[in-house]
This record gives sequence, structure tokens and C-alpha cells, in this order.
Amino acid sequence: MGMNTSGGSYSRRKSRRRHQPMSEINVTPFVDVMLVLLIIFMVAAPLLTVGVPVELPKTSAKELQGDKEPLTITVNKDGKVFLQETEIDVKEIVAKLRAIGKGGYKERIYVRGDAQVDYGAVMEVMGTINAAGFTSIGLVTQRKDEDS
Repeated sequence: MGMNTSGGSYSRRKSRRRHQPMSEINVTPFVDVMLVLLIIFMVAAPLLTVGVPVELPKTSAKELQGDKEPLTITVNKDGKVFLQETEIDVKEIVAKLRAIGKGGYKERIYVRGDAQVDYGAVMEVMGTINAAGFTSIGLVTQRKDEDS
């Protein structure tokens, strides 16, 4: 009765190694997700502007810097007046601005007028806003070097 001295069980134990957890992070899926999000935001960013389509007059004025979104009133080429994206009557502008405006009479209000609209229609809107006591009113234009 001989014993097996070839060390079969010992060599099997020696060849089995414990699997160590991998300490490297695979960043490929992370980069893929970030690139997809970048593309989505690049496409979506231009759509986040005020939704009433107007052809703004072109000027060479500098951009105004501000820390919060102003209220926007738009007069389209048909003479219709919009507060943000909602069509309203000129007589309702002051009541709506007072209800929406958190800054009181110092609330920034931008007036956008289509280049084809009658100058008097835009001035009527501005005059109504100014007569109500709002003092921070600005006209929105497009820079000459920008392509729409």
C-alpha cells in the first residue's frame, strides 16, 4: 500500500489563487454617457429661449448681463402681444406683470418686437408698461454679426 507522494493535492492548492478585486475603474461607459448628454444639451439649449418666433431688428449694442431670467413681452409681426409664450391683450399687460413680477416695479422686463411690426405697436406696449410704474424696461435686438 503505497502512498501517493506526488503531491497532487498540494500542487492543486498552490495553483489556485484567490481572485483579487480589480481596483481600476472603467471610464468608457461614463464618457459615452457624458458625450450623449452633451449632444442633447447642445441641441436643446437653443430651444429654451422664448418660444414666440419673431425676426428681431439687428443692432451692434452689447449684451446685457443679468443673474435671473427677465419677464419677456413679445410683439409679433401680426401685432399680437405675448407675455412669455402666452398671448394677452395690451390692456391686461400691467395686471399680469404685477401678478407675476416678484421684484415689484424694479422687475426687469424685456420687450421683443418683430422687425416687420409697426413701431407704434411696440411703443404702445412700452408706454403701457412704463405708465404702470415699471422702470427697468429693455428692448431686445439681435446683433448684426449673428445669423438667426
